[in-house]
Amino acid sequence: MRDTVLWRKQSRIIMLLADALHIDAEKALDLFYSTKIYQQLSDPKYGLQLMSDGYILEDLLDELKKSNNLTTS
Repeated sequence: MRDTVLWRKQSRIIMLLADALHIDAEKALDLFYSTKIYQQLSDPKYGLQLMSDGYILEDLLDELKKSNNLTTS
């Protein structure tokens, strides 16, 4: 059940990312999986799973900006 909840949270974040960047879900998925935020979200020791989707999205956008992976279409 925990994996299902995490999968749903990741899905929501990916869709929020797609909306924020005005890109399709596939591109957002590729961006998401290339980030440290994804790795931290997958590891319970960081506690990121307990944070709101919006908070995680902000961190995700910051990481993408800093790494120059932020592209809009």
